Amino acid sequence: MADFSQSSTISITCPKGITPYLEQELIALDFPIVKKRLAGIETKGTLNDCMLLNLSLSTAHRVHYQLKHFPCNNADELHEEVISIPWENYIDKHGYVSITSFIKNKSITNTQFANLKVKDAIVDRIRRTRGTRPDSGPNLNKSVVFLFWKGNQATIYLDTSGESISRRGYKVDNHTASMQETLASAIILAGKWEPDQHFINPMCGSGTLAIEAALKALNRAPGQLRPNYGIKHILGFDEEVWTKLRSEIKSKNEKELKARIIATDNDPKAIQAARKNAKTAGVEHLIDFEVCDFSETEVPDGKGVIVVNPPYGDRLGRDEQLDELYRSIGDFFKQKCSGKWGYIFSGNFEMLKKVGLRSNQRIELYNSTIEARLAEYELY
Repeated sequence: MADFSQSSTISITCPKGITPYLEQELIALDFPIVKKRLAGIETKGTLNDCMLLNLSLSTAHRVHYQLKHFPCNNADELHEEVISIPWENYIDKHGYVSITSFIKNKSITNTQFANLKVKDAIVDRIRRTRGTRPDSGPNLNKSVVFLFWKGNQATIYLDTSGESISRRGYKVDNHTASMQETLASAIILAGKWEPDQHFINPMCGSGTLAIEAALKALNRAPGQLRPNYGIKHILGFDEEVWTKLRSEIKSKNEKELKARIIATDNDPKAIQAARKNAKTAGVEHLIDFEVCDFSETEVPDGKGVIVVNPPYGDRLGRDEQLDELYRSIGDFFKQKCSGKWGYIFSGNFEMLKKVGLRSNQRIELYNSTIEARLAEYELY
C-alpha cells in the first residue's frame, strides 16, 4: 500500500491568471511555495496533505502528487519508466484507472497514444505482480494518473482530485452560462471584501459568486460538499483519517454571517436556479435573493463590496444596448453605492470605458479562454 506520510512534490493546477490567489490560500495553510507557474504552483507534502488541499482549496483545479520524474525521448522509454513504478502499491488490482496528460514532445503526434502506453505499463505491472489487472477508461471517478511530458522530461503523478476541485457539488441548476467556482473564488479574493462586510451581487445568474462568498464568510471548506476524490481510491487511504480531518475542518466553521449577502437578477428563472444551488450548498437561508433590475438592488449601510458580472456581447463590435447597460452600472455605483468598493468583471474592455468611473486597478483574469478584467472602483 502507498505510504501516505511520505513527502514528495505536489503540483497544484489552477486556471490561467489565478496563481496569485492560489498562492494566498497555500500560504494560509502553511504550505511552502516551491515554484510558481502561469497556471499552477508546486509545493511539498504527503498524500495526507493532499487530503487537506483537496478539501480546503477554492481556486485550484487539481492536486497532483509526484511519483517519478525522468528523462524521456519517446514512447518506448516512457513505457519502461512507468512500468518500473510499483503500481501495485497504489491501484487496486480489481479497481479502475484513467490516464490524463499534458504532452509537448516532437515524437508524439497523438496524446492518446502516450496515454495508452502509460495505461499498458500500469496494468501490465499490476497483472505481473498481482495476477490480475484493473479496468481502465475515461471516467475520473476512481484512480487517476496524470502524465506531464514536455520536451525530453516527463513526470508521473497521482491525481488525488479526480474530477476538478471546481466541481464543488452544489450546482444542480445552471439556468445560464454559469461562472466557474474557481473563478468566482478568485474574484472574491482579488477584491477588498472581508467576511464581516456586506457582499452585494446584482446580475447574480446561477448564484456562484454569492454562494462562494457565503462559504468564505462561514469559513466553510469548499470541498466539504463533495463525497468523492481520486485520493479515496489510492491503496492505503484511511477513511478514519479522512473523517477526522473533515471533522477538524468543520469545527472551524462559523454558524452565522457577520454581514449581509444580497443576490439579485431580473430573471426569475435565474433566481430560482440560484436558490436551488444555494440550498444544496447549505447557505440558502443566509443569502437574500430578489428578482429585480440591478439598479433596484438594495445597498445596505456599512462597509461592503458590489460585484457585477454583466454580459460581454460582441467584443469586436459595437452594441448600443451594452453601451447603455455599462453606463447604467456606472450610474448605479455613483448614486447608490457610495462608501463601498465596486467591481465589474468583464471580457469586453471597450464596454468598461463606458462605465464613466476611473478604476483603481484592472486585474487580469480569464473566464475560460476569454481574457477578462476585474475593474475596481473606490466609490466615495
